[in-house]
Amino acid sequence: MSDASSSIDSAAQESAAGFAAARAVLKPRKARPFYGRHPWVLDSAIARIEGSAADGDVVDLLADTGKFIARGLYNSQSRIRVRLYTWDVGQALDDNLWRKRIETALALRSSLALDAPQGAARLVYSEADGLSGLIVDRYAQWLAVQLTGLGMARRLDELVAILRDAVAPRGIFIRTEKGVARAEGIELRDGLYWGEGPEGPVFIEENGLRYGVDLAEGQKTGFYLDQRDNRRVAAGYFRKRRVLDMFCYSGAFSLNAAVHGGAREVLGFDTSAKAVALARANAELNGVSNVHFEAGDGFDVLQSLAASGERFGAVVLDPPKFARRRSSVDDALRAYHRLNRLAADVLEPGGILVTCSCSGHVTREDFLFMLLGVAEQTGREIQVLEMRGAAADHPLAVTCLEGEYLKCFICRVI
Repeated sequence: MSDASSSIDSAAQESAAGFAAARAVLKPRKARPFYGRHPWVLDSAIARIEGSAADGDVVDLLADTGKFIARGLYNSQSRIRVRLYTWDVGQALDDNLWRKRIETALALRSSLALDAPQGAARLVYSEADGLSGLIVDRYAQWLAVQLTGLGMARRLDELVAILRDAVAPRGIFIRTEKGVARAEGIELRDGLYWGEGPEGPVFIEENGLRYGVDLAEGQKTGFYLDQRDNRRVAAGYFRKRRVLDMFCYSGAFSLNAAVHGGAREVLGFDTSAKAVALARANAELNGVSNVHFEAGDGFDVLQSLAASGERFGAVVLDPPKFARRRSSVDDALRAYHRLNRLAADVLEPGGILVTCSCSGHVTREDFLFMLLGVAEQTGREIQVLEMRGAAADHPLAVTCLEGEYLKCFICRVI
C-alpha cells in the first residue's frame, strides 16, 4: 500500500470515529466568536483547509496560531463552512455525543410538561440544543425531522436510530425546506423515512383543542408549534370581540379566540385552499360554530374589507416569512408596514392588533419602528401591551442569537 493510500485510509477512519482528519484554519483576528462558542464558521472567516475534508467530515477549527478551538462538521457547498459541536479536544463527534444531546433536549421538553401522548412539541431545536442542522418535532406518536445542515443529513440513519430508542415513535417523516436544502447541498426526498405512516392526518391536542396535522405536506413540519403560548395568551384579549384572523393556516389562532377568548365571531382567511379545508375540519372537530374560514390573499382581503366598511374588534396577522435573506429586509419591512396599515384600517378604536413576524433578519427594533410608521401614517396611537416570542420548546442559545426569529406583538390601536 502506498503512503498516500495509507494516509487517505487513516483520515477516513479518524473521521468515522468522530475525530478530525483535517483542520480549518481561521484568518487572523477571526477567532473571537468561536471562543465564545458561536456554532457557525462562515467561509469568509477561514484562511485554508489543512488535510483532506469531504463534505460532512469532522474537522478541527484552529486559530491562525494553530491553537485548537472547536470541532465541527465541514461543508464546502455552504456559506456556513463548518458547524461546531464541541469545544473539548478530547470529545468525538460520534453516536455517544448525539445521543447525549438528544436525551438532554428531550429532558427539557419533559420538564415543560410537553410529553403528553397526544400532544405536540419541538423536541430538538438545532443550535439551541447543541445540534446545529437538526430539528425534530413530535406530533402524537409520529416525528417530523427537518435537516438544515449537510453534516446532520449525512448522519440521518444514526440519528433516526437514536430517536427510535429515545422516543419510540410509530413513524418518522423527513421534511426539508427547499431553499435551505439547495444552500446546503442536501438531497433528501420528503416523506415517510421509517416506520408506518398515519391513515390521513395525525390528531394532536394543544391548549385543550384538537387539530388534524398533515405531516407529509403541511406547512413547516405540519403545524406552527412556536405560536402555542401566543395563541392562548392573545385569546385573553378577544372577549366579546369580532376577530379577523389573517394567514390563518389550520385555524389555531381562530379556534383559541372562539373557545378560550370568548370571541363573538371569528373570520379566518388563508391563500391556501388546502389550509382553509383543514381549518374548517378543525372547527368541526372541536364543535365550534362561530368561526368561518375562506380562501383569499391577505393584502387583497384587507383592502376589500376596509373598502366595504367592515370593522373588527381584533385582527391577527401571522404572515409567512417576508425576509429570507438580509438583503431583503427593507422590502420585508415595507410589506409589514402595508399589511399592518391595512389592518389598522379595519380595526375599531381600542381594537386589539396581534401582529407577528417569523423573519429572523427582521429585528424587534425593526418591527417596532415599522409600527411607529403605521401610527404616524394612520394618525392612531399604537400601544404595545406584550412583546412575545416562540414557545419554550424553541429555546434561544445566547451563543447563537440568530436563533431568535419569531416576534409576536399584542397591541391596542386607539
